[in-house]
Amino acid sequence: MAGMNLLHSLILTGVVILLLTVSGCTDISSQSGSATSVQPSIASAVAPVEKVEVYHFHGDQQCASCIAVGDLAEKTVNENFKDEFASGRLVFAHVNAQQPENAALATKYSVTGSSLWIGVYDANGFHKEQNIKVWSLINNKDLYSTYLSGIISKRLIGDLS
Repeated sequence: MAGMNLLHSLILTGVVILLLTVSGCTDISSQSGSATSVQPSIASAVAPVEKVEVYHFHGDQQCASCIAVGDLAEKTVNENFKDEFASGRLVFAHVNAQQPENAALATKYSVTGSSLWIGVYDANGFHKEQNIKVWSLINNKDLYSTYLSGIISKRLIGDLS
């Protein structure tokens, strides 16, 4: 009987930890008014790039994974794109999509939850893409940085593939 109680306690503890871990990863759209999910609108033609934006969108509450995605993106931009960032050609920001002052930007990017988005302004207009691969790389900081640096470098030269 004591073994069963211990097993139940361990299972219950695991469930509680799991719930606490994912509680910050809620769908922001139900609270910000945007429920549309849009596929990336990246064009295949290479055009001169005016500006690249990298936004870490999040809500009022963030889980550890949500925080890691944003912190690692910020670190990657700061360490690998100092000149582009300083000139304003590359923009990075953490954006709370639940705050009214960020509603227009969240709508522009079709934000529905915690996410990392890249926007490119070129001669063909504005192109946006949600990068979901970064989530699988948060436990390997070097691989995360190498991967995201490669994506940002491509966007800066107009490669939207």
